[in-house]
Amino acid sequence: MTGRLPLGQRVKVDLSGMVVKGVAFSQNVREALGTIVQQTSTDPPVYLVELLFSFKGVKRVEVPEERIHPS
Repeated sequence: MTGRLPLGQRVKVDLSGMVVKGVAFSQNVREALGTIVQQTSTDPPVYLVELLFSFKGVKRVEVPEERIHPS
């Protein structure tokens, strides 16, 4: 994906291999469903995504744009 993602857009995020707030996501977490909440960086593009399901207490994650796909 390239360009700005609209707020509120439903997406699939690849969290495989990421560590967020001490939670390590396995290689199997490739299609976590979520919603774009805001863009947190422009260079490189990073978005705050609210996940549909909480993973070990983690509900919101910052994800680089290349790990985000339309759902």
